[in-house]
Amino acid sequence: MTSIKLGVHLPLAGRGASPESIAEVAEEAERIGLDSVWSWERLMRPTVPIAMGGPGGPVMEAPEDFATVYDPIETLAYVAARTSRISLGTSVLDALFQSPVILARRLATLDRFSGGRLIAGIGQGWMAQEFEAAGVPMSRRGAGFEEHLLAMRAVWGPDPVSFAGRHYRIPEADIGPKPVRPGGPSVVIGAVSPSSLQRAGRLGLGLALVIFDWGTVEQSIATFRAAADAAGHDPDAQPIMLQVNGNVTEDPVHEPAPLVGSPEQVAADLEKAAQLGVEHIYWHFDENPLRSLPLLAQLRHG
Repeated sequence: MTSIKLGVHLPLAGRGASPESIAEVAEEAERIGLDSVWSWERLMRPTVPIAMGGPGGPVMEAPEDFATVYDPIETLAYVAARTSRISLGTSVLDALFQSPVILARRLATLDRFSGGRLIAGIGQGWMAQEFEAAGVPMSRRGAGFEEHLLAMRAVWGPDPVSFAGRHYRIPEADIGPKPVRPGGPSVVIGAVSPSSLQRAGRLGLGLALVIFDWGTVEQSIATFRAAADAAGHDPDAQPIMLQVNGNVTEDPVHEPAPLVGSPEQVAADLEKAAQLGVEHIYWHFDENPLRSLPLLAQLRHG
């Protein structure tokens, strides 16, 4: 039995997404003993090619699933009422599309409804069309994102709350509900660039990575931990989580990507992840998660 926590993305995108299928996956994941279920955010599917991952990225047609994506917070509130134990994560929310006060209150409300089960995975967003639709300049990324995180922390802190920054201001006020845990839920930052990795470490927050290869993950973790250490945080105390975009399969796969393939192949990779200090791994399957949940159960209990 692996000590790493295991989870699965909920089927909240695409034409086949429905409240029934989302609830079925969440309830089955909890029943078989998985540790977490996850949502993600996408506002739209532009009809023109988009730069995947942000400016400078490869230009391609947006995936069809982007056209229908259930809201990540409302989805997890629905799932919270259908489950009792399993952690509820976002991987990731695009924080800049909402003001810090509004997003912090929504997350605190979800945390309360779920009895403190929230893992808030938060990112900056990358699609230019979404920033345009949200009425937020893309220049808000970077320093503006860091300020957003600090403002949310202030909302989760003791009353009276106040915050004065360059991009966000909160007049002194009492703001609730507060999250279950003092200081707020577990927060992990979706990061790719060196500056975003360093920001997560400097702020003493957790790290959420999408894994494509081990070398990149090792370098990202090293950058993150060095920044945490330099800022006076215990670099081994901040949670590190991996999202796997791929499937666990019944049959072995020839030269599989990391954490993809048969349960035996994935189990070997779990050992590698544990050596890097990863504490939580969750899969975003290419297919209906219900088919693969029994294979995750093997990893959980094998």
